[in-house]
Amino acid sequence: MKFVDEATIRVEAGDGGNGCVSFRREKYIPKGGPDGGDGGDGGSVWLVGDSGLNTLVDFRHQRRHRAERGQNGMGRQMTGRKGQDLFIPVPVGTRVSDADTGEPIGEVLEHGQRLLVAEGGRHGLGNIHFKSSTNRAPRQSTQGTPGERRNLLLELIVLADVGLLGLPNAGKSSLIAALSSARPRVADYPFTTLYPNLGVVGPGSDRSFVIADIPGVIQGAAEGAGLGLQFLKHLARTRLLLHLVDIAPMDEQVDPAQQVREIVAELEKYDPELARRERWLVLSKADLLDSEALVAARERLVRELDWQGPVFAVSSVTRQGLQALEDAIVRHLQSLRGDQAMATNDEADQEPYDPTRA
Repeated sequence: MKFVDEATIRVEAGDGGNGCVSFRREKYIPKGGPDGGDGGDGGSVWLVGDSGLNTLVDFRHQRRHRAERGQNGMGRQMTGRKGQDLFIPVPVGTRVSDADTGEPIGEVLEHGQRLLVAEGGRHGLGNIHFKSSTNRAPRQSTQGTPGERRNLLLELIVLADVGLLGLPNAGKSSLIAALSSARPRVADYPFTTLYPNLGVVGPGSDRSFVIADIPGVIQGAAEGAGLGLQFLKHLARTRLLLHLVDIAPMDEQVDPAQQVREIVAELEKYDPELARRERWLVLSKADLLDSEALVAARERLVRELDWQGPVFAVSSVTRQGLQALEDAIVRHLQSLRGDQAMATNDEADQEPYDPTRA
């Protein structure tokens, strides 16, 4: 199925039913009086999280969604039926905003979560409400109010604990394939990844985490070069970024340190907060260098970048360093979860995990 992470739709809530003007007409009962009932409320439009969906492609084909109108009121004080609400399933991780004004509406982050995006109109009143001592036969009623109508921008942002960042062909797809059961497209040319891939590492255990691979970012992406920055939003909810850099580029003129700087510059243009997020340096394709050359390249890169965070050298082919990287990620995420739990319970007797000791 084609991966689509943005869609624009129109939602229309149901109008409220009109109130009824009616008078009681029964044999042997003169001057029966008003008995017009109220209309029914219009149906509302809701978005509902569905963990079985992973794309917004369906909204490219069906763009208009309308809830049911409320039924008009009837005689004998009978109220019109309420219009049925419309529930639209969306993938978990969908962010919703008004397409015309840009106003944020909300996010759907859990399976079954409901988000009201268009409220139904209110019912009109029947003439029974206008009866008084001076107006015994009112012919007034009110119309139902219109339901909300708006254009929505839906953006799917994948939910992952760890995000992979790097230039095209830096080894991101190979890494996610080596760590998880995900099978992204892997080839020896740039831009083999055209849409985000998710992989679950250690499924079914307390060590499990979700890792996201996005298409490579190149210099000038903020101006639209390559695939641009359209997929960087998928890193917005990650807790940790792994910055992959090819430690043994085929072109000897390529400077790995400069490549890292280029990615950081594009991150800062896109979102300074994302650029400040915790980021580990992962040197990929370590199997192409012998141990001495690898140590020298690592030390040179750390020195040129003045890097203060954790550094890992890995190979997705020989699995060199993968276990150490996975263990460090697990400990780091468990530490973050533990810190959140302690903040909730006001417990602070545990030492937080320091990734630099990995």
